[in-house]
Amino acid sequence: MSFLQLEFAWPWIFACILLPIISYRFIKPATESNQHALLFPFTQMLASMQADSVSQNSALLKWLGMLAWLLLVIAATRPQWVGDSIQVPVSGRSLMLAVDISGSMENEDMVINRRAVDRLTAVKAVAGEFIEKREGDYLGLILFGTKAYLQSPLSYDRKTIRILLNEAVTRLAGENTAIGDAIGLAVKRLKKQPQQNRVLVLLTDGANTAGSIEPLKAADLAASESIKIYTIGVGDDSVRSSSIFGLRLRKSDLDENTLKAIANKTGGRFFRARDITQLQEIYQVLDEIEPVTDEQQSFRPITELYQWPLAMAMILALVISGLRSKQHG
Repeated sequence: MSFLQLEFAWPWIFACILLPIISYRFIKPATESNQHALLFPFTQMLASMQADSVSQNSALLKWLGMLAWLLLVIAATRPQWVGDSIQVPVSGRSLMLAVDISGSMENEDMVINRRAVDRLTAVKAVAGEFIEKREGDYLGLILFGTKAYLQSPLSYDRKTIRILLNEAVTRLAGENTAIGDAIGLAVKRLKKQPQQNRVLVLLTDGANTAGSIEPLKAADLAASESIKIYTIGVGDDSVRSSSIFGLRLRKSDLDENTLKAIANKTGGRFFRARDITQLQEIYQVLDEIEPVTDEQQSFRPITELYQWPLAMAMILALVISGLRSKQHG
């Protein structure tokens, strides 16, 4: 570290250091008015006894006052500690992630570390890594079931977005799947961003069974706003369900045709993830299709230090007040 990293936001305020000298030199002190008072014979004796201590305290008070004024001036200049330069990649891309948390995401047809897990758990594991790699992107998170909710607005805070995704639970937004509403909510948020590089990654395991907007109409709206949508269909082709007659298999509810149409309308792509490996590969492909830029912006973190000289000046003011009270006591 170097003292060169210490800067003052308003250095011109240092000129105020001379104000006490100017006021002492050019401003006459107020004259004491001669007021009638009762004079006691021992007043002069008491004054002579305290003369020495008063003169010593006056000198001390003067130096303490000068130091307190200097500290106040330093605090007013806003001293700052400027850290070392930090390089930050910036893509300018606005990327919204929409994740299905309907009841069907509870199906345990994914495997992580040789252990069967539900679809949402697999998505959290893989999408979390994807979020972590999107340094420089402006990220947001939508969770949808019967209703679509904005879980996190667009932000550079990847850590918080990943935490919010990990905290998501199935059926929190309802049992059904509102794909159209999720796209509509994403369009509402993304259209406020610069027109280039607006991206939505939509992940679901079913068909549109709820909501007020048809998915294809929402896709048309997204296309009109230059929003590119990548759709990901999650889960096995057959769904295991249990009943009083035992375990049985039925065909997945995933509407691949609609998801493909959504992607085609907006210039994106449709992906199929039947297992965790395919899901990981999809996010790798997305990194290649929508790469994080190599452009760098640098900034130097600034820490404000004004509170330290200000606190010391206040302490000195209390000390001066105590000494003056003792002197006149």
